[in-house]
Amino acid sequence: MREIWTEQRKLEIWLRIELLASRALSEAGLVPKKDLAILEARAGFDLDRCKELEKTLNHDVIAFTTCVAEHVAHPASRWIHYGLTSSDVLDTAFAVQMTQSADLLLADLKELQNAIARRAREHQLTPCIGRSHGIHAEPTTFGLKLALMYDEFGRALRRLEAARQAVAVGKLSGAVGTSAHLSPTLESKICRQLGLRPAPLATQVVQRDLHAEFLLTLALVGASIERWTTEFRHLQRTEVLEVEEFFAKGQKGSSAMPHKRNPITGERLSGLARVLRGNALAALENVALWHERDISHSSVERIIFPDSCTLLDYMLATLTRLVDGLQVYPENMRRNLGLSLGLWHSQSVLLALIRKGLTREAAYDIVQRNAMQTWAARHAGRDDADFLDQLQQDPEVTRHFRPGELEKLCSLEFHFKHVRRRFRQLGL
Repeated sequence: MREIWTEQRKLEIWLRIELLASRALSEAGLVPKKDLAILEARAGFDLDRCKELEKTLNHDVIAFTTCVAEHVAHPASRWIHYGLTSSDVLDTAFAVQMTQSADLLLADLKELQNAIARRAREHQLTPCIGRSHGIHAEPTTFGLKLALMYDEFGRALRRLEAARQAVAVGKLSGAVGTSAHLSPTLESKICRQLGLRPAPLATQVVQRDLHAEFLLTLALVGASIERWTTEFRHLQRTEVLEVEEFFAKGQKGSSAMPHKRNPITGERLSGLARVLRGNALAALENVALWHERDISHSSVERIIFPDSCTLLDYMLATLTRLVDGLQVYPENMRRNLGLSLGLWHSQSVLLALIRKGLTREAAYDIVQRNAMQTWAARHAGRDDADFLDQLQQDPEVTRHFRPGELEKLCSLEFHFKHVRRRFRQLGL
């Protein structure tokens, strides 16, 4: 990814655009074939020489075309940059760099999805407690959690594919986009050879809402990364410890406390997601330019696009390693399920009582009363406090149920009867 955004790679793309334009002009009858042959044989550049020229010229594209002309060392060099403006080359090359970056990020996302799918299948029916507001809610499976993660990064994949398509736009329509010196037909031909489509209409630049869309997409992928690293970090807390980041032999967790095994990878990724969001905000600020163009966006883009693409590439690869190596503790998940004394059956009992003919209000009062009595028993020091036992001692409950009916209702299997179907729906 870093190579895509090097100065060397950028100028290589610039040169390709310049030569494609010269060939298109030759095929249109403007550039003599013998001059085209000289250009294609001799055209080149030296990065250090370009930088040296820019110190005097204070213009990167003119420094580049001057350097290319020096390499050609022939009057045929007059056709370099013919009919073009700097942004024709800059923005078209920028589109090539973005699409190449998107291709790498798409490959990263597919690799991440493969890792998630493997772990999701591994823990398809591993019971754990679901939490709302951080409080025990109803049982789920760790596999379902990971299946949800798989689905979310599937959306990320589709968004990035759409963003890649959005920014695959070049322009060679001149100083204010009127195609005064290079026809739309030639522009379209050159763009196609670069894997791009021509902008339907441009000013001196491709409009920056497209670029903002690209970085907003990267930021949204980063937000999904943060969402899942936050989940894993919570599950690694000492009093929860349902999962844990892999801790390598010889690794140290704290300079002061030798016992520590901290979720440092998840914390790092959570922090880096903020950088992606900040860069996306800068891209939004670049949308509003003066008239047909100013260059207030240019200095910003030289930082935020290489940084965001390289950063997300790193983040996706790191998250893949985190998922692959994630330590999962099913026994702790079962222990934590027991902490709420079976109270997570409350909705099942509530709905069963409604089916028996009680009003929702009456059923809710009965179930809530028994739930509160279960908690009170635990707080009073009763280690055997259990919601099902409490329900079975309440005549207002038991008179509505046949023997064994409550036990069947208050089971993990009741909650997991559709898990395999959900996996099939996701192609897992």
